[in-house]
Amino acid sequence: MTVAEKILAAHTGRKSVQPGEFVNVTVDLVMTTDGTGLISVRQFQKMGAKKVFDPNKVVLVMDHFVPAPNVESAETGRVLREFAFQQGTLFYDVGRSGIVHVLLPEQGLVLPGDVVVGGDSHTCTYGALGAFATGMGATDIAYAMAFGQTWMRVPESIRLVYQGHLLPWVGGKDLILYTISQIGVEGANYKAIEFTGPVIEALNMDERFTMANMAIEAGAKAGLFPVDEETLIYVKERAKRPYTVYQPDPDAVYAQTLEINVCSLEPQVAFPHSPANARPVSEAKGVEIDQAVIGSCTNGRITDLRIAARLLAGRKIHPKVRCIILPGSQEVYLEALREGLIETFIQAGAAVSTPTCGPCPGGHLGVVAAGERCISTTNRNFIGRMGSPKAEIYLANPSVVAASSVEGRIVHPQEVVRR
Repeated sequence: MTVAEKILAAHTGRKSVQPGEFVNVTVDLVMTTDGTGLISVRQFQKMGAKKVFDPNKVVLVMDHFVPAPNVESAETGRVLREFAFQQGTLFYDVGRSGIVHVLLPEQGLVLPGDVVVGGDSHTCTYGALGAFATGMGATDIAYAMAFGQTWMRVPESIRLVYQGHLLPWVGGKDLILYTISQIGVEGANYKAIEFTGPVIEALNMDERFTMANMAIEAGAKAGLFPVDEETLIYVKERAKRPYTVYQPDPDAVYAQTLEINVCSLEPQVAFPHSPANARPVSEAKGVEIDQAVIGSCTNGRITDLRIAARLLAGRKIHPKVRCIILPGSQEVYLEALREGLIETFIQAGAAVSTPTCGPCPGGHLGVVAAGERCISTTNRNFIGRMGSPKAEIYLANPSVVAASSVEGRIVHPQEVVRR
């Protein structure tokens, strides 16, 4: 079996499962946020449920529209707080929280071999830890909160093997953008992706989270990384309960195996209006920008901020550019403070926000106007994603976004470093 099949089999109490089977799966964690959580709570109540199946396995995170930018968001927050306190669930609020997909791994709430379902499409982020994690609709999340189970069809798996070595300024964001550009936004529809190969083995955990996060942009049900020493070091510092590591069998059957050589891969820039519209940064040079955003559940971790600070140290944001930096969690924010990164950002002329999804879903703290161009480390650049449907969103890694904020146009980071 593949990794996905082994995890699902273990959570159905069976020795094996086959792609295409419909199974009832026991879940290790159910998550929702202020993004879709209100619907889940209403459905939970509507079905007559009185108690969540296990308060320690249900978590609510306030991250999409926090601090509340309007009355509607404030009312949603009030309902979710009341539900969390009444049920005794795990709850992360403003000032003690972070973007959910950065926060939960940090807190040791997701571990290898887990099945995690979340009311957010980027729940697949946790596959970086070797967990089967997937986003579901709000009603499915309500059911999972009540019963600790969910149903799903066992997905086929695609194996992606990355060969070669990475050039300077190229990382996980570039690997996943390039991959999506090659297979398309429907290239892995309802399939589990296994990311493998020597290039993957050399990635740090933050870059693995970035890649797993965007598996959904290729239509994947889940995106899983092998559990290796890098994973175990990360997990052992945080785990508060036992976990099981699953590896694929040598004779596992895959729907497809693709080998990707990355030796000549440039930093990638996804042009409007699709993550699949990724091109080498050399083809994006000269595109003028109005705003730059560094953060999100894709690239709001400490190594992302360190990369940005390396480009911004001793430099100034272009006078025509607004640069917004959002640490992914309070832990990341605090570490950035300790390392002096926040001071670097502010001296450069950037605005630094409390952890929030903010501009990524077009919520607040950086919504763009008609005719404006924004380059961002976020995961989606659909029409209207970050504000006006007449704006243009470009996706890139933190080094490209930081360098572009200095120049006022999209550039390769090396252009800034040389000066």
